Amino acid sequence: MNFLSHFYFDRSITNPERIMGMVLPDLVKNANKEWSLRPEKNPEKFSTDKNLYRIYEGWKRHLEVDRYFHSSDFFCLHTQNIKSLIGPVLVNTEVRPSFVAHIALELMLDSILLTEGIITTERFYYFLSRTDKRALDKFLTLNKITDTKPFFLFLDEFINSAYLSSYKDSVHIVYALGRICMRLWVNPFTETQKLQLTAVLVPYLESLRNDYMTIFDQIESKLNPYTGS
Repeated sequence: MNFLSHFYFDRSITNPERIMGMVLPDLVKNANKEWSLRPEKNPEKFSTDKNLYRIYEGWKRHLEVDRYFHSSDFFCLHTQNIKSLIGPVLVNTEVRPSFVAHIALELMLDSILLTEGIITTERFYYFLSRTDKRALDKFLTLNKITDTKPFFLFLDEFINSAYLSSYKDSVHIVYALGRICMRLWVNPFTETQKLQLTAVLVPYLESLRNDYMTIFDQIESKLNPYTGS
């Protein structure tokens, strides 16, 4: 799941460190694709500080949500459907339709959460900006990121740009897809392909509104309630 879909599961929580931890795996991946953190292998490192442990709790929650999501019938059904729609558009290109379908579904869910008023980006960014940076820096350092400055530069830009707010416009999904695919392929979509992808993905997003909440309900029913402060 993407940033805002993960935030959905902590939408009623007011602890910034917990919320930061919940989206931190994706933030780290976006800041530097070479970084590979595995804090779950050494949980004892994070038990000495309350805010540090809240970040770790959020990190574990993220992994748990992704595990349920990626193994769900919902994920399999819709990624296959989307893949079949975009496959003809991406034929004879290096871009993998399965990857695009995966990311497109996650972006669609974020977009629907916003347009249906289930969550707000203002609340999301507010809590990220309130995170204890000392604890966050220590969390990264304990995970062998020796120079944390690039991450914090990325984080500041991520918060200040409020880029996720643009997901309210369903047409923006293809632009966001292009940005993500550019991490793997140079100029992944031609202008014609962008128009073709928009023509198939926007209607699919609208049809997804009929049952999108089923996956959130299914995952939420499996998660333990938050007991922190």
